[in-house]
Amino acid sequence: MVKKVSVGVIGVQGAISEHVKSLKKAMKKQGLAGDVFLVKNIAEIERVDAVVIPGGESSTILRVLHEVKADGVLRKKIVEDNLPVMGTCAGCVLLAKKITGEKKDKINSLKAMSMTVERNAFGRQRESFEQDVIIDIFQRPYHAVFIRAPVIRETWDECKPLAKIDDKIVMAQQGKMLALSFHPELTEDIRIHEYFLKQIE
Repeated sequence: MVKKVSVGVIGVQGAISEHVKSLKKAMKKQGLAGDVFLVKNIAEIERVDAVVIPGGESSTILRVLHEVKADGVLRKKIVEDNLPVMGTCAGCVLLAKKITGEKKDKINSLKAMSMTVERNAFGRQRESFEQDVIIDIFQRPYHAVFIRAPVIRETWDECKPLAKIDDKIVMAQQGKMLALSFHPELTEDIRIHEYFLKQIE
């Protein structure tokens, strides 16, 4: 019997359609049936088996979720109900328990993962760049796209680094939660989306 899943992408801003496309390709490759759809309210959050928080402006994403009273529901689903979640770039910032860097006083977060994230950590001279990254869960390097990327400065408890550039953590996992500094949806390599889908029971 084909497993059927519902995967949501927070539909506020960022490379939303690219995530949808990558998830659909990953589902097809893994033989999963179901739906990938945009999430903008509480009712849509309640029906997902997994959710992606894409890039964009972290404060804007959280503000929109707060306006429809969906931020608290999303946090409960992730932290208490063990909902698989992947946060990319701004989504990585929103999953962190601690945030440093630009506008740190203006941003709350979902406070889900035991990590400190610094916003826009690569500096203006490298606001956007591409680089092959060694990821512990894969056998070959991943060509990663960074756009004004954050950096995971530290992790603790159950949160474990999966990839680094020099001493900078750019991917981490805590249970069924994945945080990435980069944008996997902007490449044709769907290994990360496939790995994410495997977090769904």
